[in-house]
Amino acid sequence: MTGGRKAPFELSVASRDIPGLRHGTQGVLDVIRRGRRFAICSHARPDGDAVGSMLACGMLLEQMGKQVELVSRDPVPLIYRGLPGAETIRQSLRLEGDYDAVILLECDGTERARLKGLDGRFLVNIDHHRSGRWFADVNWIDVDACAVGEMIYLLARAAGVKVTAEMAACLYAAVLTDTGSFCYEGTDVHAFELARELVGCGADPAEIAREVYFSNPLSKMTLLGAALSNLRRDGRLAWLWVTQADMARTGAAEEDCEGIVNYAIGIAGVEAAVLLREIPGGRVRLSLRSKGRMDVARIAAGYGGGGHLHAGGCTLDGPLREVTETILETMRRELMTPAPDGSGARE
Repeated sequence: MTGGRKAPFELSVASRDIPGLRHGTQGVLDVIRRGRRFAICSHARPDGDAVGSMLACGMLLEQMGKQVELVSRDPVPLIYRGLPGAETIRQSLRLEGDYDAVILLECDGTERARLKGLDGRFLVNIDHHRSGRWFADVNWIDVDACAVGEMIYLLARAAGVKVTAEMAACLYAAVLTDTGSFCYEGTDVHAFELARELVGCGADPAEIAREVYFSNPLSKMTLLGAALSNLRRDGRLAWLWVTQADMARTGAAEEDCEGIVNYAIGIAGVEAAVLLREIPGGRVRLSLRSKGRMDVARIAAGYGGGGHLHAGGCTLDGPLREVTETILETMRRELMTPAPDGSGARE
């Protein structure tokens, strides 16, 4: 069947027309219990939350007796390949085959997955981003969750499945990375309680930290040097960039850019920072960070991206110099905008 939707779902039936269809945790569980074969996908350029949540969600469904395929547009980054089951994530440009439903994690639309073959399928959307949208047949968006990994943990508990040591390791990696090592917004008592429970289920925090933070390829460190040589600061704003020539010279992969922006936001007195990276096609990829009240997710959304309060991303048409001027002007204006509580310029 083209599109892969099978009974009890019909290709011609919109979600609002299915009697008794629910959203949220129970809606997701209803779909899982009624189906047999599923695909689990996340966004292109998968990060720790995407990889860890995909793996744990797959383990959850397998415990429920379901057939599962994990599919990603891009390969699993090197630092996450030590997670249990990482080798089961299949890289593909197109989703093939018949599925009762496709579960999309951390996506605000099908475009974010950059996978062909999603049109016409029954979709389940699980997301925690402030920029999340109800685009699927069943939607569960929880902006209070510190990571989608937290939502998968809650789903496992609601389904009554065992959170194994392997599943716990994947979920701990998801939470660790998406909270910025427990530094970003959303890191509250619940995030630490979740970490405690995952360690209690068998996750080894020291081993996971070694894999994620101390297994970088030389190319990433060389690229970091190139980026830091371009570091600039203007008051509370800092920025740095890498060109396609930098990427080629260092032999760096796209994944090697992850985390570089944190060196700019880590400067004392800097409240907002951006990494600009040239990509093919005359475009520039932006990674935005803040540590004050600046909402970089809102800024990114204005350019077609999204993210969290203190971490966001988007892609703009180049050239690099013009994009740099555009985003810096936007961020400077935001820094000077009175805070919502009327306390003056954002600090």
